[in-house]
Amino acid sequence: MLGNSSSATGYDPVPTLEEEDGWRAGRFWSARRVPAALVALVVLGATGLLLYDIAAVRAGHTAMRWRRELADGLATRPLDNVWVLVGAGVAAALGLWLLLFAVTPGLRAILPMRRTSADTRAGLDRRAAAMMLRDRAMEVSGVQSVRVAVGRSRVRVRAVSHFRELDDVHEDLDTVLAAAIQQLGLAGRPGLSVRVGRPAKKG
Repeated sequence: MLGNSSSATGYDPVPTLEEEDGWRAGRFWSARRVPAALVALVVLGATGLLLYDIAAVRAGHTAMRWRRELADGLATRPLDNVWVLVGAGVAAALGLWLLLFAVTPGLRAILPMRRTSADTRAGLDRRAAAMMLRDRAMEVSGVQSVRVAVGRSRVRVRAVSHFRELDDVHEDLDTVLAAAIQQLGLAGRPGLSVRVGRPAKKG
């Protein structure tokens, strides 16, 4: 836990590799197999039931009760009816949910790495990146413990130092972590935010 004597600095993004003409490394897209399978099963079941009922009516049988009641309800209920509004709201919410899945990449836990070939894409797990940066930070003299959070745009580091001046530890962490972030080879340029403090007093 950080004490009162802590320092924090915000940094501009640091370069990962030398800028050069190359291929854009976008985020990885999730296949989202489970939502797609659930939607497919619901649509398939509803369509199959409807087609079966239509075929039964064409064969001389009466329509199923649910379809008669649904048709009567749609024909007689006004548009401002509570159940009509609730059904429309639920349908709109499901539609927006599916659209959100369709237009967002997903896989937030994987950070895209810089591409050097059009045929190859690589990604780095955030937890692995945080572990690597934590190991580098622990090598700095005076650091007792470190917590690292790796995001898409910023790396946040909270360190506890039990000896040495906080400013000196902070400066060493800046240098070590900036170099470590560069070595990760990420396509984006995450900024670096470091906080250093003393251990909380016991009792």
